[in-house]
Amino acid sequence: MTKVILCGALGRMGRAILRLSLEYNNLEVTAGVEHPDCLRDQDLGKAVGMEEFKGRVLTSRLEEALPLGDVVVDFTGSPTAALAHAKLSAYARKPVVIGTTGFSQQQVEELKELSNLAPILLSPNMSLGVNLLFRLAQIAVKALRDKNFDVEILEIHHRFKKDAPSGTALKLLEVSAQALDKDPSQVGKFGREGIDPRGDEIGVMSLRGGDVVGEHTLYLIGFGERIELTHRATSRDIFARGTLEACLWIKDKPPGFYTMLDVLEI
Repeated sequence: MTKVILCGALGRMGRAILRLSLEYNNLEVTAGVEHPDCLRDQDLGKAVGMEEFKGRVLTSRLEEALPLGDVVVDFTGSPTAALAHAKLSAYARKPVVIGTTGFSQQQVEELKELSNLAPILLSPNMSLGVNLLFRLAQIAVKALRDKNFDVEILEIHHRFKKDAPSGTALKLLEVSAQALDKDPSQVGKFGREGIDPRGDEIGVMSLRGGDVVGEHTLYLIGFGERIELTHRATSRDIFARGTLEACLWIKDKPPGFYTMLDVLEI
């Protein structure tokens, strides 16, 4: 049995992870962690209104919950909080799965350093399908790199999403640029306006509106033909399921810095 400590337990993703964890007979969420301003009850089940989790700890201090689980999951939405949780977990030699996004490069380097103590998995998108898209993008861009194809990325999300481009779009930019042996920071072009012919770049465009869960398309545009690799999310449950699969996978892994591509073994 894999016992999970869930940081960000009362958030939208946290509640989805709790609900879907009930479908697993080899995994259970044994404790929750949440920001102190959100705590109204120290009983996880009562706080989320789910009978199955009554009697399980909900706290604002991860160190109090660490003895209760095998794997720590962070969906706090705060890179600062996630990094702090990763430090506590790594020092306790507990594996960590991080779904929080928005880390600076310096923070990512800190996570990589901590992964020398315990396994840490960081992914901008926990969906199994999206991570397969990353690998397909890498293969396609590399195959056509010298064949006069232009690479473009388009992402669409609901009107309430705060960051643009999405972390997934930025990851698509990264893997595409790497397949071209280029630096993502030098070839990424975020939006276009004015009179400026297309150069040696990868365009990244963001649309926001309505209740779109998430859609990402990688375009490979040649002369007389076009390839589109698209992933459409119709439910946020895909991110929770991917997270739970990552927890099962990472439990007995050695220290190291991992991604969902490792979970998929691709």
